[in-house]
Amino acid sequence: MQVKRRTAERGPFRAEHLRAGDPYELSNGHPVYCAPTGGRASGPNHLGSSVVGWDPAVKEVGVDTGYSPDPGTLRAPDVAVGNVPDRPGWVKGVPELAIEYADVGQDEEALKEKIADLLEAGTKLLWVVRLTGPRRVEVHEPRRKVRVALPGELLSAPGILKNAVRVEALYDRSEAEKSTLTNLLQRRGYEDLDAVLDAGREEGREQGREEGREEGREEGREAGREEGILEGKRDALRRVLARRGLRLTKAAAAKISSCRSERELDLWLDRALVASATAEVFGRAGR
Repeated sequence: MQVKRRTAERGPFRAEHLRAGDPYELSNGHPVYCAPTGGRASGPNHLGSSVVGWDPAVKEVGVDTGYSPDPGTLRAPDVAVGNVPDRPGWVKGVPELAIEYADVGQDEEALKEKIADLLEAGTKLLWVVRLTGPRRVEVHEPRRKVRVALPGELLSAPGILKNAVRVEALYDRSEAEKSTLTNLLQRRGYEDLDAVLDAGREEGREQGREEGREEGREEGREAGREEGILEGKRDALRRVLARRGLRLTKAAAAKISSCRSERELDLWLDRALVASATAEVFGRAGR
């Protein structure tokens, strides 16, 4: 894209002459006044930075970051992706991806110069989000014609963003939330919300299976303890009968082995201590 400069003569100002918060940018040494952002544009600025900033491939994102690729140039894209170091002062170079929001009162000539400055200095991709008239995004790339993307279309940034961005996500809160949520989930290892729900369901099923196994193990341990107590009482009864010379008939032996009542085994054991015959212990079973 070729843009005719307002003046080819380099101006007297340098990036070092400006301080953070000054309402100016520089193009070829000439000051460019930057008015405060209106209400309608300030919200989308925030949404756009969130959508692209949380993309899994993005490590650095900034809002109104000042870039000075040369002493006479200072540009601050509304949103910048890449080359946003955690250091004070103007940033050398330019971002990989820049986003500009254009609303009522936009100085089109100044915007064209800004786009040209950034692309010529190395910005790979610049999106202009138009908030007046039909919503749309102008896609600017070095040495390529401007392309216009409409709502419903996807904007891709190969090598910069992992995920394509829906045009609406750059200005519509609902779409921005969806895109941001997907990005955040992918940063945590989930492909999307459905993957999180599937993982939760599987975790719940596994937890239920484990609880079931634990309950089974506990029931088995309890049953084992009960059986151990019963078998101990059966063995004690057999020993008393043998020591006292009381004959253990087949019927009585079967009755001892099948008895599952501690109370009844205790009763038989008490009788065996004083009985003179097996029949007195088991009644008919002993005959």
